[in-house]
Amino acid sequence: MKWILEKDLFYTETHEWGRLEGENVLVVGITDYAQDKLGGVVFVELPEAGESFSAGDPFGVVESVKTVSDLFMPIDGKIIEINEELEDSPEMVNEDPYGEGWMIIIEIANESQLEELMDSEAYQKSLE
Repeated sequence: MKWILEKDLFYTETHEWGRLEGENVLVVGITDYAQDKLGGVVFVELPEAGESFSAGDPFGVVESVKTVSDLFMPIDGKIIEINEELEDSPEMVNEDPYGEGWMIIIEIANESQLEELMDSEAYQKSLE
């Protein structure tokens, strides 16, 4: 099966994506593959703005009708904004994982870490 992948994004082995927005800012969410495997998302728990995390640290939780899964930081950074809409409308993660279903915006602590993430082609191969 082919899941929707966006070319301009960075991907992690734990199925998060990141999109550069301006200088030193990364928008983060979960991939179409991840939301499909989770099933209907019923709850998303996100950190407070201002918190800092290292790459690989759990930063939140997504709960679906099937399971509960941790969300992992793609790179080191500080949370500058969270998607508060998900509190009332967690289904946006399923409906639009790369758009309205974004989760956090981080200030990048170490831009060189982006090179360690996968592009869409490498991520697609990892799913096969």
